[in-house]
Order: sequence, then structure tokens, then C-alpha cells
Amino acid sequence: MTTGSMNEEHFDLIGTELEHADEPTEMSPEALLLERLRITPEKELKPMDFLFRLFGKPCFPRGELVAITGKAKSGKTYLSSILTACCSLRDVLHFHREQENLLRVLWYDTEQSDLSTQDILCNRLKPMTEGNTEQMDVFNVRTLPWKQRRHLLAVAISQYQPDLVIIDGIRDLVDDINDGVLAQEVMEELMQLAGKGSCCITCILHQNKSGEDSNLRGWIGTELMNKAFEVYACEKLMPQRIFAVKQTLTRKFDIEQTLYFEVDDKGLPTAVTTPMEEFPDKKADKLPKINSEYIVHDENGGWQFDIRRLFLAALRGEEELNGSTLRERVMQLSGIVIPFKYNQLLHQALEQKIIDKTERDGITIYRPAPF
Repeated sequence: MTTGSMNEEHFDLIGTELEHADEPTEMSPEALLLERLRITPEKELKPMDFLFRLFGKPCFPRGELVAITGKAKSGKTYLSSILTACCSLRDVLHFHREQENLLRVLWYDTEQSDLSTQDILCNRLKPMTEGNTEQMDVFNVRTLPWKQRRHLLAVAISQYQPDLVIIDGIRDLVDDINDGVLAQEVMEELMQLAGKGSCCITCILHQNKSGEDSNLRGWIGTELMNKAFEVYACEKLMPQRIFAVKQTLTRKFDIEQTLYFEVDDKGLPTAVTTPMEEFPDKKADKLPKINSEYIVHDENGGWQFDIRRLFLAALRGEEELNGSTLRERVMQLSGIVIPFKYNQLLHQALEQKIIDKTERDGITIYRPAPF
């Protein structure tokens, strides 16, 4: 255990003991602390407060960590710009700000040069927000040692009290990306900062360099996946040069739709409709990439997915699945790698009454349709 966490635990115990100083009890300070942390059906807890909605679903909650991932140049910083702009404007692309008041943003750049950060502020954020950047506190800390970057982040959150924090990227808050102890320490520190500051801390981290590996890089990526409330993956579709953003993990509200945008001649993100063809090169969609177990051939030599077999296989052994889990299973079973193709198959499965869709507490639930 680190010195900082030991001190915090010590003060928690002292505080708990002082709270109960006038009460007759034989309980130890540790037992009193446990009682304070007990969760019961009657305990009054503050409801979750989400900063935005995406396609009508709540997202980016206060007091939580959110991860933005993707390969290099896949649109992660563009997505961060869209979120930042939505703190000043009520609606940006398909994002909608929940509260009427403007939100304060802390943009903490650990990767790029001062000029690059300033370019984002002047040539992207200012035009996107019609010059309304007063609510943005933008810092570049790339030249500082990693320990000082971590320390100043805590100072900045305390000083400027942001609603949304963008850390681009968290890899530079540690010395060794594969140091498990340090990764856990940083994640715990970020969770405490998010909770105490009542802000949503959005962490940008690259995926592994391998084209087939979409896992977050290093041990810190593993810890971030474990602690994050939501994860959003960015991808650049070629040759259309369209960016796709999809929610890959969530603890609450499934967002099944994929956000597509392109960058216009001025370097600004602009919403586009769903690409009609994500495999314009016929060679890219050769059969060997698809699991032949879930396809059927026609007499003309063509083929299509056996949707009933595929979706029922994904649901096998389960009475129901949430949207993100179903998507993950179907894409893994079929060999599909493009979200748009999955969305097409999901639509067909619902139309053909292979599966049923319901909403429960804001979560989309799928189950096999009755025969």
C-alpha cells in the first residue's frame, strides 16, 4: 500500500471515530468505518448525473472514468473536441448536453507539442463553439516529468473545478506502461479525483499496435478497462476517410448506434449518415475472413449470413443479454469487424422476429423471440 493511501485510510478512521465520539460503542474504528460504507436498500444515495446524451442515451457520468480508445490517428482527439464543444453548445453532432448551464472543461494534454494543442484550441474548438472558449482550461504538460504531470492534474481539478476532464493521454501519467502496481495506483487516484471533484474524467489511451488486437495498451490499459464506466472505440474507415465511434463497454446504458463523422476542408468534424458500403474493395470482403459456419450459399455462387443460427448461437445458454454483450458475441462468432455490418444483421434479426428487444432501467435487453 502506498504512503498516500495509508494516510487517507488513517484520516478516514479518525474521521469516523470522531463522528461517533459521543456514542457508546465497543466497535473498533475499522468496524465503524465499515458501517459507514454499508449499502442497504434504504440508504439515500445521490442519483447518477450524466453530462451528455448520445443518440438519446445518457453517457459520461460525473464521478466516473470514461475511456476513449483507438489506433493512432483514429479520431480520438476529434471525439474529445466534440465533447468539449458540447459543453459550450447544447448540441454537437449527435451529442446533447443534459443541463442548460454551460459546463467547464479541463483539457490536459500530455502528448502533443504546445503548438499542436494551441492549434486544436484556435482552429478547431473556437470555430466549433463560435468563439465561446471561456469555459475551457487548456494545459500542455508534455515537457514535465511524469510525477509532476500527475500532481498538477490533481491541482488543476481542485483549482478549476471542471465538469469534464480530458486527459490526452493517460499513458504519460506513469513511468512504465506495464507497471501493474503503478497502474492501479493511478486508476485509484483518478477515481478519487472524479468522485471528490464531481467531474467525469475522460482518459484517452491507444489500443495495441497489432491490427487484430483492439485491447488497450499495457497494464494501465487493463486497469482502465476494469475501472471505466464506459469505453468508446474510435476507428478510421478507409478509403472513405470517415471516422466511426462506437460504445464497446458500459455499466449502464447501451448505445447501439455508431457515430459517424468526417472532417471538412476547414478541419472540423461534420456528421455523416451511415456509410452504405464499408467494403468498397471487393477483395477486402473475401470469404476466409468470415466464419463459414454461419453463412449459407445460394445457387448463383453468392452467400449471406444465416442470421437465425448466428444470433441464437450468441444467445445460447442465456435467457437474455444486454446490447453490448450481444454485439460482442455476434461479431466474435461471425468474424465481423465492422460495426455497421453488425447493425444491419441486428436489424434483420429483429425484423425476422428471431430476437426480441426490450428496455429495462434504460438498458437494452435482447432475448430469443418465442416461436
